[in-house]
Amino acid sequence: MALRYVIVQQPSSAAQLFLLYHGVNDNPDSMAQIGSWFAKAFPQALVVSVGAPYAGSAPQGRQWFVEIPPHDRSEQQGVDAIMPEFIASVRHWQQKSGVRAEATALVGFSQGGMMVLEGIKAQPDLAGRAIVFSGRYATLPQRATTRNTIHLIHGDEDDQIPLQHAEAAKQRLILLGGDVTLDIVEDLPHAIDDRSMELALNHLRYTVPRRYFDEALSGAKPGDDDVVMMI
Repeated sequence: MALRYVIVQQPSSAAQLFLLYHGVNDNPDSMAQIGSWFAKAFPQALVVSVGAPYAGSAPQGRQWFVEIPPHDRSEQQGVDAIMPEFIASVRHWQQKSGVRAEATALVGFSQGGMMVLEGIKAQPDLAGRAIVFSGRYATLPQRATTRNTIHLIHGDEDDQIPLQHAEAAKQRLILLGGDVTLDIVEDLPHAIDDRSMELALNHLRYTVPRRYFDEALSGAKPGDDDVVMMI
């Protein structure tokens, strides 16, 4: 069982790190096409598409954990089983690139989006940003932090992961004091389209993470120890 990587963009010195995670029965090659949008918008970013460890039912398809029957409540167990490898992979690329967690963005679609949300839930300092297309939690979090900013992007016609999962995630994160946005894309099924990508890129360009305001109010001086480019 091993993860496969497709490097979309590798600058000589990376200022940001984007790691992308595909959906069930997809693969890192196709998710790399989504990565090309981030590469174009952030030319100084290392952009890597990460392949899931398990074979899917479709040809060349992969999945992050073994499919769980709908009536079975152990889906969280499947996520938890692969989570150490998922986290180790993120840390590997942070170390390899020299990019800190604050300048790391995890991008996931569908089951890959679940892995991103669950990764941030398990280890809040894993990344500064999460972009989740058509994803959901395995189980809603019990605590949240402003150390990361979560951007949920979801189609209102998604019949595989219905919109209410994203709405429930947003409500829970706000209740817990987290930093979250939710964009609903009209007439979009379980997919990523040009509108979704523009929303994602605009959040990365223009949405100021809440932690910056918290640091300012507390009198902290972010970056005194090291100067890093945040996203």
